[in-house]
Amino acid sequence: MKSRIIAIILLVSVLQACILYVPDVEQGNIITKDMIDKVKIGQSQQQVRFLLGSPLVQDAFHQDRWDYVYTLKKGRSKDVDRKRLTIIFDKGVVTKVIRKS
Repeated sequence: MKSRIIAIILLVSVLQACILYVPDVEQGNIITKDMIDKVKIGQSQQQVRFLLGSPLVQDAFHQDRWDYVYTLKKGRSKDVDRKRLTIIFDKGVVTKVIRKS
């Protein structure tokens, strides 16, 4: 009888530990500052794709604008870290790099 009670207590405490843990959730393009620093005015779309990968958002109506979007929600926190990198092209060449955090 005593061993059953101990087993139940252990089982409940293990289940509580599983329920309490909430993993971090990363979504979008994970891009570091070093990667962004390598993007230069005058580079081609192919060079940017090589450095950063395919953009998360590529609007069919604005093909000269690529948006890289990243969000991070840590565990149970309600705060969401959002970052956005927009690259503007003119005739396939980078003309502007816009960072938003």
